[in-house]
Amino acid sequence: MKFFKTVSLFLAVLTVSAAAARAAGNPFITSIFTADPSARVWEDGRLYVYASHDIDPPRGCDLMDRYHVFSTDDMAHWTDHGEILRASQVPWGRKEGGFMWAPDCAYKDGTYYFYFPHPSDTDWNKSWKIGVATSKKPAGDFKAQGYIEGFGGFALIDPCVFVDDDGQAYIYIGGGGKCLGAKLKPNMIEIDGGPLTMTGLEDFHEATWVFKRKGVYYLTYADNHNGANRLRYAVSDSPLGPWVSKGIYLEPTGCDTSHGSVVEFKGQWYQFYHNIAISGRGNLRSVCVDKLFFNDDGTIQTVVQTKTGVPAVGDLPPPKPSAVRYEAKSATVGGGAIISDGKAQNLHLDGSWLQWDNLDGGNGGQTALDICFAAGDNTKLRLTVNGVDYTFINALATGGWDQYTGHTRITVPLNPGKTNTVKLSGGNGGINVDSLSLSH
Repeated sequence: MKFFKTVSLFLAVLTVSAAAARAAGNPFITSIFTADPSARVWEDGRLYVYASHDIDPPRGCDLMDRYHVFSTDDMAHWTDHGEILRASQVPWGRKEGGFMWAPDCAYKDGTYYFYFPHPSDTDWNKSWKIGVATSKKPAGDFKAQGYIEGFGGFALIDPCVFVDDDGQAYIYIGGGGKCLGAKLKPNMIEIDGGPLTMTGLEDFHEATWVFKRKGVYYLTYADNHNGANRLRYAVSDSPLGPWVSKGIYLEPTGCDTSHGSVVEFKGQWYQFYHNIAISGRGNLRSVCVDKLFFNDDGTIQTVVQTKTGVPAVGDLPPPKPSAVRYEAKSATVGGGAIISDGKAQNLHLDGSWLQWDNLDGGNGGQTALDICFAAGDNTKLRLTVNGVDYTFINALATGGWDQYTGHTRITVPLNPGKTNTVKLSGGNGGINVDSLSLSH
């Protein structure tokens, strides 16, 4: 969706561990802030979520940048495949960057097409275009290819691409109370004919999503409900309407914006959305998922928003590779931080930090970092790896400063050999750090 969208190009894999009940909980991605989840199931059998990124510290919707992709094969264990595209990689984009809002992805003939809204001029809201990046992989190596000519303009954002059973693809955008749809040519980057206005939508605002079930086309969207958008839906017997509005199926999620996607995975339908459960702030959102059910007549039941999320499906994932653990007492500290009882403490102080030097990156390349911590309340740490700033990663409350059950995991590139430095900066809440583990 729109407001407040957006740790770096190399950020790659964040894994969220399931609890004993094998449910990730809501929100299911907690280490960074994400919004506008677009959920797709590809031929490899995994479910992928393409999300925007609310960068922390926030500056509003203009700072949103650095798209991420998450995936799962059991709805409980999620992997962040990292950043796949940022504003500086879009040659036609506005020179000031930012404004990387709600995306979507489609697949055709061996290629993944990533669609994203982005302005081309400083006067951002008058210059929206729908960019296209492509890759042979679902979660990496995307390259910007240009934008869809004749499709965009004032307030027109939130692309959604629906591929029908016959292989014909359709693209939709919407914002400012207007929703447009069009056929896509086989090359997936040009529209076939002029865009059409989607009619019959009651109180349309933005956030279009289209899917098909039992021969019926569904179009979901955010309305203009004062102060807190709701998700409505409409149905049709044609992918370009006309549509018949059916009402509200997702009530406000706690923030002023609402943006979601609907997908079937392993026999169950799901609703993805975002809320502000972690931050309490509308410009630092987090993605969630709950089950979605249909009545016998095809109407959608009101989605029940939960903190527990959805239970796991399928088999347990394979075991993780062994990790090399570095205790906090092997790090250096400064800015008031101390090492006591083998733990790094006083990281609540402004200017506090701890740093591990000469870490072994093996042969180099992507390495998963796992920070083990204790925190009385939700807090955050600023992560710097080999001089690259990944901004903040969240560290959620563990129940006490002596409860070292917290883990925040992120994957970054390391250099070959014992040449790597990882620094954690505090000053953003009470937290003690036990260790850092590396999994190559």
